[in-house]
Amino acid sequence: MASLRAAAVPSHTLAAELLLMHVLGRDRAWIYTHPEEPLDAGALDRYFALVARRAAGEPTQYLTGTQEFWGLPFEVTPAVLIPRPETEHVVEVALERLGPRGIKIDMATGAPSPPLKIADVGTGSGCLAVALAHELPHGEIVATDISAAALQVARRNAARHSVADRVRFVETDLLAAVGEPRSFDVIVSNPPYVARNHADLLPRDVREHEPESALFGGPTGIEIYARLIEQAAALLGRGGILALELGYDSADHVRSLLYGQPAWVNVSITNDLAGIPRVIAALRS
Repeated sequence: MASLRAAAVPSHTLAAELLLMHVLGRDRAWIYTHPEEPLDAGALDRYFALVARRAAGEPTQYLTGTQEFWGLPFEVTPAVLIPRPETEHVVEVALERLGPRGIKIDMATGAPSPPLKIADVGTGSGCLAVALAHELPHGEIVATDISAAALQVARRNAARHSVADRVRFVETDLLAAVGEPRSFDVIVSNPPYVARNHADLLPRDVREHEPESALFGGPTGIEIYARLIEQAAALLGRGGILALELGYDSADHVRSLLYGQPAWVNVSITNDLAGIPRVIAALRS
């Protein structure tokens, strides 16, 4: 722990615990209730090797190979962006906007609800696609990514959570050639939105280890939104829901692409727990 503190690792105590839990294959409760338990030399060597790598900047999640999202464990590798708690707001907004359509059984008739056609753009680890498939048993999801390596991780996560039969993974740029016009009910995305000219402002572990294709959205970070919104307008049916995560200081620009435009109505922005604009949502008119 001292080496992590000396390296100014954020939440160094938590990082030390998570690495120890990973090496031992034990949970936090076991570690705290067995403080006298000796560690064999092999476990100690593995632990200190991981601590050294964390002190050198590698993210804890890549060292343990896992990150929780929406209450579910996800495999993560350096091929994918590490899921953040803030991205869970995209799931929350999509479910809130769906309302009764998100219930598998029509409460008025008792009949099964129609299947929901959902697209997750830039799926990465598959966290949004899998979380929505988990919450929406009648959801049929297309998850896209430009990275073949990321899609391999996402496929494993879908299988891990028993939703692989309802998630189709497509290697493509955004929404290119993934559906017929007006064929989707929901489109969600946590797109790359960091400005390349702000790369030096990112934390070291993010800048040096997370995939550039999942981080940078162009010179200013907002370039990708116009293309994504244009494609979503063509693919969403009437009343279809668009929910996008927002990058730093991008809310006004993205709102201008939706608010007052003929294709979109009911535009709203949801703040995260820190009060930062995090998700913009709209309905296809």
